[in-house]
Amino acid sequence: MSDSPMREPTFLVLTALAAGPQHGYAVIEDVVRMTDSRVRLRAGTLYAALDRLRVEGLIEVDREEVVQSRLRRYYRLTGVGEQRLAAESGRLRRQATLAEGRLRTLHGLGGASA
Repeated sequence: MSDSPMREPTFLVLTALAAGPQHGYAVIEDVVRMTDSRVRLRAGTLYAALDRLRVEGLIEVDREEVVQSRLRRYYRLTGVGEQRLAAESGRLRRQATLAEGRLRTLHGLGGASA
């Protein structure tokens, strides 16, 4: 399991799949909802990321179905994927806590005005 920081699209894809198995387009829509439309993954970017995450063992195919003559593949987190997402969430939480503490200190020292 890598300890390097995760890129935001990867974090968001894994977060979307933490809600349960989803197909690609549903992941794209979920990311838009989670980020209040700030992040819009393109299909090519998403499917390249899904392939990479499968190779890394962070996700796997849950099931496939045919919808309107097209194959729809659902993905889910693996145990390793859950661990990696939890580790990244913790890393981000620690960084945010550090930044907030320093901002409070800066404000308390009169270095910033409200």
